[in-house]
Amino acid sequence: IQHAKNAKVPLIVAVNKIDKDNANPDRVLQMLPEHGVIPETYGGDVPTVHVSALKGTGVDELLEVIGLQAGIMELKADPKGELQGTVVEAKLDKGRGAVATVLVQNGTLRAGDAIVVGNTFGRVKAMTDFKGQK
Repeated sequence: IQHAKNAKVPLIVAVNKIDKDNANPDRVLQMLPEHGVIPETYGGDVPTVHVSALKGTGVDELLEVIGLQAGIMELKADPKGELQGTVVEAKLDKGRGAVATVLVQNGTLRAGDAIVVGNTFGRVKAMTDFKGQK
């Protein structure tokens, strides 16, 4: 929370693990004001979404809220501009090799493109969305 505040970026709170038997998402929402975050449900300006990453519950709603926030902020990128992005996560997968989660901020990323991240480089072999669809 403090990192987002210091960066002066808007927050969206995704309350995860709602599928657990002892989950209490309302408790999480009640704790947020202690950290200076007022959820929309309490009259504030921070959207909250209950999700279960395991079961996929609430993911569509989270994506919708992210899209709405991007629209409000008028976030746009030039699809023909120089490719720029941020690697959010990277790992080695036994079946697929090096796998990276990438946020493209400008330009268009395509299979076959060369990419450089720090001292590491390679080519994009395949791309999938968050649902695993090509």
